[in-house]
Amino acid sequence: MGTIHKQEIINALALSDFTPIYEKANQLTQERFGEVVNIRAILEFSNHCRRQCAYCGLNRNNTDLPRYRMTPREMIETAQHAADAGYQTLVMQSGEDPYFTPKLLGDIVKEIKKTGMAITLSCGERPAEDYHYWKACGADRYLLKHETADEALYQSLHPCGTLKSRINCLKTLKSLGYETGSGFMIGLPGQTLSTIADDILLLKEIGCDMAGIGPFIPHPKTPLYACPPGSIELAKRAVALTRLILPACNLPATTSLGVIGGKAKEDVFFCGANVVMKKVTPDRYKELYEIYPAKLSHTEIFRERRELEQQIKALGKSPL
Repeated sequence: MGTIHKQEIINALALSDFTPIYEKANQLTQERFGEVVNIRAILEFSNHCRRQCAYCGLNRNNTDLPRYRMTPREMIETAQHAADAGYQTLVMQSGEDPYFTPKLLGDIVKEIKKTGMAITLSCGERPAEDYHYWKACGADRYLLKHETADEALYQSLHPCGTLKSRINCLKTLKSLGYETGSGFMIGLPGQTLSTIADDILLLKEIGCDMAGIGPFIPHPKTPLYACPPGSIELAKRAVALTRLILPACNLPATTSLGVIGGKAKEDVFFCGANVVMKKVTPDRYKELYEIYPAKLSHTEIFRERRELEQQIKALGKSPL
């Protein structure tokens, strides 16, 4: 797609009939990826976080949340189970937890790489030398959502950081050779269509290889507990427009879409999405990794993988 301007994105987001854009996004996805849906495993290895993000249940001010850290052995064993079940990528996700030093996490990455899986890290903002070290240890991708491209809104939601710092981290990751992912929420208080257009254009400016876009879900233990959830329709529109602007980008059907809308998580595969994530976090930890409230199933890595494959096939897609 040629150059697209901010006002064009705003106008598209506001259309009464978005069907032609959904169809174009679906066509582009099929041209680029065929009917393949990539299934990624997510391992949430620590819910400790030093940040105070206003929308997140893991924020350090939530003193009602029991905190945990998986041991290296638990992480490596869970990763092996995921690889044995057929997963080709493991997303290792945590709060921003300094306990996992560059060497500690790097050693774990080295062991998990022996399974043959690609590794995506999602551990927040760290110094450039940490990112460099983990890349040398075998990490392939890094996911760091910017959440909003509106500087004032970002500051109000993130008292411990700045949008400039977040963007600098993303650009550093890209320069180090990571497949770099970002993303944003739909429906944050104070967000406008203009903000969403800026979010999409920021993904393009960074050159993102993946982007997670989903509706905001309020958590009862955060300052935004009384705010309404984000729009499913607007989230799907943002995914579709991102596909048009970044045709090669990996776009997941985010978990938040399924939490609010159920079938919406399936619908988004026909709006530009080509990836789905599945938690492999052990049960004793899974419910404690609550960024937003969600109903979670019992972790059975092999069974859940097979069930997800069948669901994808039922949509006429091919799971990978």
